[in-house]
Amino acid sequence: MTNGKIPIYSAATGKVEFVEPIKKTEEEWRSILPAQIFEVARRQGTEPAFTGAYHDTHDDGIFQCACCGTDLFDSRDKFESGTGWPSFSAPIAKENVTTSEDHKFGMHRVEVLCARCEAHLGHVFNDGPPPTNQRYCMNSASLNLVKRVTR
Repeated sequence: MTNGKIPIYSAATGKVEFVEPIKKTEEEWRSILPAQIFEVARRQGTEPAFTGAYHDTHDDGIFQCACCGTDLFDSRDKFESGTGWPSFSAPIAKENVTTSEDHKFGMHRVEVLCARCEAHLGHVFNDGPPPTNQRYCMNSASLNLVKRVTR
C-alpha cells in the first residue's frame, strides 16, 4: 500500500497501477447493486449451480468485479470444471484478488475476494488443471464480462 493506495493490474494498460480502495457501507452497496449481486458479492451468498450467466460462457474477454469494475479473470484462463460455476485456473493478476479462510458450514475453504472492494467472488480449490492446479470457482453474480475488442 502506498499513500493509502493499493496495486491493481489493469488489462487495458497492461500495468499495475496504484488506486484507492473502495469502501462503502452495507447500506451504500445495497442502494447501488441489484439484489442478487448484493446478496452474493456483499453478503457472501452463492448462486445455485448451473444458473449463473457465465457458467457456460465461452466469449473472449475480461471478467471484472460486478461491484467496482476491477479486472479479475481473463477468459483465456476459464475452463470447464463441470461444477456449474465459472472456473478459472488463475486470476488476471495476483494483486487483484485476496483470499481469506472460510470455515462456514463446517467446511474449510479459501474464499476469494476482490482486492479493491472486498467483494465475495467465490472460492479457490487445489483441483484445477496444470500448470497452476488451481480452480477459482466464481459466482457469475460477482462478475461482469467485458468482451475483448479484436482488430
